[in-house]
Amino acid sequence: MQYNSGDTAWVLASAALVLFMTPGLAFFYGGMVRTKNVLGMLMQNYVVIGLVSVIWVLLSYSLAFGVDLGGHGIIGTLHFAGLAHMKQAVPGYSGPIAQTIPPLAFVVFQMMFAIITPALITGSTADRLKFGGFVAVISLWAVLVYAPVAHWVFSPTGWLFKLGAEDFAGGTVVHINAGMAGIALAILVGRRRGWPKEPMPPHALPLTLLGAGILWFGWFGFNAGSALAANQLAAQAFVNTNTATAAALLGWIATEKLRSGKSTTLGAASGAVAGLVAITPACGFVNVIGATVIGLLAGGICALATSVKYRFGLDDSLDVGAVHLVGGVTGALLIGFFGTSAVGGADGLFYGGGLGLLGHQAVAVAVVAVFSFVVTFAIGKLVDVTIGLRVDETAEREGLDTSQHAETAYELGLVLARGLGVSSGARDSSAPAQPTATTPAAPRLERTHEAHHRHRQAVQARRGQGGARRDRRRRHDRQRGPGLRTPARPHGGLPGRRVHHRLRAQGPRRGPGHRRGRRRGDRRAGQGGPHWPDRRRQGLVGPGRRGRPRADRRARPRRPLAGARIPA
Repeated sequence: MQYNSGDTAWVLASAALVLFMTPGLAFFYGGMVRTKNVLGMLMQNYVVIGLVSVIWVLLSYSLAFGVDLGGHGIIGTLHFAGLAHMKQAVPGYSGPIAQTIPPLAFVVFQMMFAIITPALITGSTADRLKFGGFVAVISLWAVLVYAPVAHWVFSPTGWLFKLGAEDFAGGTVVHINAGMAGIALAILVGRRRGWPKEPMPPHALPLTLLGAGILWFGWFGFNAGSALAANQLAAQAFVNTNTATAAALLGWIATEKLRSGKSTTLGAASGAVAGLVAITPACGFVNVIGATVIGLLAGGICALATSVKYRFGLDDSLDVGAVHLVGGVTGALLIGFFGTSAVGGADGLFYGGGLGLLGHQAVAVAVVAVFSFVVTFAIGKLVDVTIGLRVDETAEREGLDTSQHAETAYELGLVLARGLGVSSGARDSSAPAQPTATTPAAPRLERTHEAHHRHRQAVQARRGQGGARRDRRRRHDRQRGPGLRTPARPHGGLPGRRVHHRLRAQGPRRGPGHRRGRRRGDRRAGQGGPHWPDRRRQGLVGPGRRGRPRADRRARPRRPLAGARIPA
């Protein structure tokens, strides 16, 4: 068998582009989740690469593109399990659609599709899945859902392929399949705690935009590579992909502008992805006019679809259903209108083809959607009743980063919370600060940057206008540390006021002045006599709130200054 070196090189390069899309998807999703869950999202996408890569070469490829079992177009046999018989041509690819690339190149290219499809599901169940349960679901889904659907649509021996349904690069196999699976799992695991009452905004939109750009770049391999040759059809798919994506971006932000008066960066990124999704099944069957219309319609329809989940109370966290399911359905059905044999495939309604092609597309959309939803729900239920699928409330509020992986994505909150300024180059940022004789060991900080920010806002609200001044004075003393005050004066650097000779440490008995309350000449009630400011500054007495120490001082033990006499 003779292979074309140019076609082989293009398909292998396209396979690499498609693999690069999965890290791009991880960043796209990771920027949209909260800070405490970003590593959990990245980890789910990366573990899919490892899982599906192994499952594909051992089993799934043979089920998807192997010799048809029984001639019914339902599933393949295990003839190619473990990549056996790789010198044989892929079944069904003969005649006008005969391949000019080695079967192994085809295996690698299709493997990248099998990888990114289950990765799309992670957006529906963000912030609440157990890592072990997720691994079990994806392992079963890659065999029981993706492989049969790929055989129906992509393999020339599949029943939907024989029916005449057209899907150039995966609108039904990838996007409708993953969209319905995501909705099934979102229904099964339930809402995130606090949704929709608590705001859950994206924590890093630049990451989302970066991920969208990577997806746009890699999608050229996804669509144009599906021509399986470096030819005119690949070039047409390339042009259609870029045109539809640009049109969908404009359509989404225009819809936002009309609805809310603002066009957002998140909308631009989501619109680009919606256009990529919609043109995927149609890029090899429509001309550039059809691609433009498909992109504009997909951008507007998907933007409107993002609000549907609130009506049904469905917590599809990152709008996988609105973008991938709705976008995939839009693109697949519009082939029935804009498909033209001048590019490839059959003629649609607008080119004199009648309603036949539209009917075939509707059958493919409905069958794949129902099959994916039912089987995915069954897989999720099986995993849920055995090893568990959703984290408990404590782990969810803590965040998947620490509860599932014992890591945090960002350490900036640690520095900000301690209020320390460390100059660059002073020491290695990865090395922990060691306590010295003049620097006390800092307490362990167990809250994230978000929690610290909320805590600081609440403290400032309680303290009122004088809180900042008190903070500066208290921080000034704390940074000097114990033992640093010069003993040149009786009370080491404090203002030269007369200090009462009988000071008492903080305790249940604070002297007659405190019990008696306001004395003549005192400016504050219940603060223990005329020398209260000096005693308070030394930390030897508590606040004047009648037995209830202030919350911000409760966890800060004070040491007496050198030279202060404290009775036993």
